[in-house]
Amino acid sequence: MSQETTSKDSFDEFTDQKLPSSLNVLTILTIIACSIFMLFEIYGFATAKSSYEKTKEVIESGKVNEMPEMARKFLTPEVLAIQKKKMENKLPILILDVVALALCFYGALEMRKRKKQGFTFWLIGELLPLATTAIFLGMSSFSGFASLFLLIPVIFIILYSVNRKHLVY
Repeated sequence: MSQETTSKDSFDEFTDQKLPSSLNVLTILTIIACSIFMLFEIYGFATAKSSYEKTKEVIESGKVNEMPEMARKFLTPEVLAIQKKKMENKLPILILDVVALALCFYGALEMRKRKKQGFTFWLIGELLPLATTAIFLGMSSFSGFASLFLLIPVIFIILYSVNRKHLVY
């Protein structure tokens, strides 16, 4: 009879290890996003100078005035100044963003194993790009339409925080 109890306890222990669907979905989305953003980071690094020069040319030529109102909001002298800072600091930005993506990726993999430390790695990786942007590009890069890009990290931080209870190791 004690063997039955032991077998049942082992089975319950095994079934408790199943990853909850909410955490499963979050980690899969994180892994996919890390892969996509890695490509964006490499592309941004490779095209930083040409993007700056094209924006500068459009602004200086006066073609901005012929564009629809919505497009003009993306081609302002402030945007040009941010692009210039990004071009000048493209290597440290790339390095820090790649480190951040690696931390997010590793953290998601650890959370899939239900390890608490995965949340910490992921959170550092999620916040590092915000710090990098503030340091190298300035706080003005979070103003206007760009502030909407803060919404996704905030949502993920809330969702992962709610699901921390499923991390047991």
